[in-house]
Amino acid sequence: MRVGFGYDIHPLMYGRELILGGVQIPFDRGLQGHSDADVLCHAISDSILGAAALGDIGIYFPDDDPAYKNAPSVELLKQVYTIIRKFKYQIVNIDTTIVAEAPKIVPYREAMVQNIAEALEMSPSCVSIKATTNEHLGPVGRGEAIAVHAVCLIEMEGKK
Repeated sequence: MRVGFGYDIHPLMYGRELILGGVQIPFDRGLQGHSDADVLCHAISDSILGAAALGDIGIYFPDDDPAYKNAPSVELLKQVYTIIRKFKYQIVNIDTTIVAEAPKIVPYREAMVQNIAEALEMSPSCVSIKATTNEHLGPVGRGEAIAVHAVCLIEMEGKK
């Protein structure tokens, strides 16, 4: 069994859709980034790669590569899963916390869980998505950014 931790933060900007966990969320701003800037998928990807000691998503999907311009991060998450499967790792569970003052995450949580579970070929019961605020502290608390913390447990295939 191996544990990985992931973290990502992106600034909010006008003129862009907000995508979290592969779900488009109605909001006046979206996240700034090279891909679709889905911080939830990015943090999960880093937690998975970290658990397998395979680096981070920047190694596999560089932000200066035009191939990933506006790429759906849930598709990149699927590729991360393919990478760890080559090393015979299987994901046991994922636990995440989205940190944002707004928008409310609860109405979209189940769709996010479904998207992530599908991308990682696992049961939705093994994907946890929680949300909290930053109590108006720092850039997240001022509504300038959204951050995500993610933890993942993986195991070697056949090692129970």
